[in-house]
Amino acid sequence: MGGLLAGTALADSRWRQGVFPVAVFSGYTSHFGQRIGPSGSLEPHHGLDIAAPLGSPIRNWWGGVVKEVIDDGRCGLGLVIQSGPYEHLYCHLSGSVQNGTYRSGPVALRTGSRVNSGALIGHVGVSGRSTGPHLHWGVRYGGRWLNPAAILRAMATARGQGR
Repeated sequence: MGGLLAGTALADSRWRQGVFPVAVFSGYTSHFGQRIGPSGSLEPHHGLDIAAPLGSPIRNWWGGVVKEVIDDGRCGLGLVIQSGPYEHLYCHLSGSVQNGTYRSGPVALRTGSRVNSGALIGHVGVSGRSTGPHLHWGVRYGGRWLNPAAILRAMATARGQGR
C-alpha cells in the first residue's frame, strides 16, 4: 500500500466523508491479503469481508457513479462504484439483476447511476462464492487493490477516533 495511505495521508480530513459500508456490523470474517479460501487453497483476497445479518443495509462508502453491475458465480450480485480515482467493489448482495439493473428492496441501480456517500445501495446476502451472510468490500486506486482496513483507520483518524 505504501504511500497511498501512509503518514499524513491518514490524517487527511477528506477521509471524514467516507461511510462504513455495513449498517449492522457483526465482525470481520476475512481480511485483505493471502488467505485459505473456501476451496481450501491459498489465494489472494482483495478486500475485507464484513459479517452482518442477512438483509442488513449496505451503504455507499463514497459518493460516485455505478461503473458496473455484477451477476456472476464468484462475486454473486455486486456493484462497482467509481469515486474519482477510487473504485469500490461490493459483493454477495441480496436482490436480483435484470436487464442490467440491480434491485434490492427500494434500491434500483444501473451503470451510470449516481450515488451519494452513505446512500443505501443494497442489502447483505449470500450470492456467489459465499460461506455465509457478509459483504465483501474491496477498494482499488489506480488499478491497485488497497487494504480496506487501512481506509477505515484513515476515516477514524480523520474523525479523531484513531487509536
